[in-house]
Amino acid sequence: MIKKELFLFFSAVLMLSACNWFKGKEKVNRDLTINQQTSFNTLFFDSVALDRFLNSNTEFLPFAEQYNDFYAQRNFEFAWFDSTGLSEQAHNFFNLQNNYISKIGDSSIQNNSLNKLYESFNDKKFTPTSSNADVLQTELLFTGQFFKYAAKVYKGADLDMAELGWFIPRKKINLTALLDSVIEKKADSPDRYAVLNSQYKLLENNVAQYIALEKKETNDTIPYVPKPLKMGDSSAIIALVKSRLGLLQDDIQLDATLLYDSLMQRSVKKFQKRYGLLVDGAIGNRMIAELNIPIKKRVQQLLVNMERARWMPQENDSNYIVVNIPEFKMHIYDSGRQAFEMNVIVGSAANNTVIFNGNLRYIVFSPYWNVPESIVKKEIMPAMRRNGNYITNHNMEITGYSGKVPIVRQKPGANNSLGLVKFLFPNSYSIYLHDTPNRNLFTQTGRGLSHGCIRIADPKKFAQYLLRSKKNGLPLKKQYPYF
Repeated sequence: MIKKELFLFFSAVLMLSACNWFKGKEKVNRDLTINQQTSFNTLFFDSVALDRFLNSNTEFLPFAEQYNDFYAQRNFEFAWFDSTGLSEQAHNFFNLQNNYISKIGDSSIQNNSLNKLYESFNDKKFTPTSSNADVLQTELLFTGQFFKYAAKVYKGADLDMAELGWFIPRKKINLTALLDSVIEKKADSPDRYAVLNSQYKLLENNVAQYIALEKKETNDTIPYVPKPLKMGDSSAIIALVKSRLGLLQDDIQLDATLLYDSLMQRSVKKFQKRYGLLVDGAIGNRMIAELNIPIKKRVQQLLVNMERARWMPQENDSNYIVVNIPEFKMHIYDSGRQAFEMNVIVGSAANNTVIFNGNLRYIVFSPYWNVPESIVKKEIMPAMRRNGNYITNHNMEITGYSGKVPIVRQKPGANNSLGLVKFLFPNSYSIYLHDTPNRNLFTQTGRGLSHGCIRIADPKKFAQYLLRSKKNGLPLKKQYPYF
């Protein structure tokens, strides 16, 4: 057994394809050293005004604790105004949230009252006073709007992700501390507010692009073909495919003829790779089905995956592994760049691979396979009743019993279901990466075939990569025919 640590997480991002409120927090102490004499800002308000605001603006009541914590720690000093009017931070945040609303097409966080008040104060030099009802209302609306924006972007929807098989714990973000940081550091970039996984930004950019494409989309449906179209073929369907590809991939300029030429083949292969199809350049009915999916539905897929990306851990390490389940591929990143990728076999629809992340810590050569009890009950026990020699014939042994259910393990060997090596990242879901003796299955297009674990196509290459710092290469090299 070799120990090796490497960050790994599984991705359910479709190929095109945050924060619990803090509970049991300590009470925030009021900083009485901040007052009109010691502060650069002479604007303060009474805590009673905050209570009145929340009672009359009930949409912000879920953030009452954050409101009180934020203003108590600054002795109820204004945050979004200074002696000259609206602060730089107010303009930065207002523009940021409007860009988000415009880019994503999500107006759920829009606040018309704040918009009107902001316009009345924007670009105006004046001496604000805390006795001015509009100034105080704008101040408190800005704070509530920030909490709504941060909760939307960094926290996301309150979904039961465990029910969906998504076991990545939400990142905890203290919204009060986040707002305080924004005000103090004058952050004008969303990445400086709170760092999200890089996939989030990429998905966000794609949403904006697809929302724009929606306006150009026609209702034409591409008919299915009796046999795949290939380079050199000519058909009216080819013109329809070209039109759709041109809409989705404007970096490759296709003509409007009925001929399938080499430029179109390049565009077809790019589309096939992007959508997880077999990259063979042939336009079959699976590809046509993907082309016919309305862009509106693609936008919804992207939004769902943005929700997932909010939960994904930040890439703190430049060396990591991503198993993209719907793509049936594993991507290995070294120093922030993809070093290589390989096909994988993942869980079937009945035994899906759960979504979580962990640290890859161990490499085990010549592994035993401890057969899960569910497989023993459903498959091995019925097989044993049919064939008394089943255990012996499959190089297995019974090591004990759990009630009436035998505890079964398969001995190491060429026919072991885990192959010659497994890669472990301790988790409570019994999921790991491993070799397999059934190597012919990696050529299939749909590779959702396992009981949940991930079989990898090239365990030798992966093991050599993980052990590249070992001077003498892989241990006991001659004992393993694949290696």
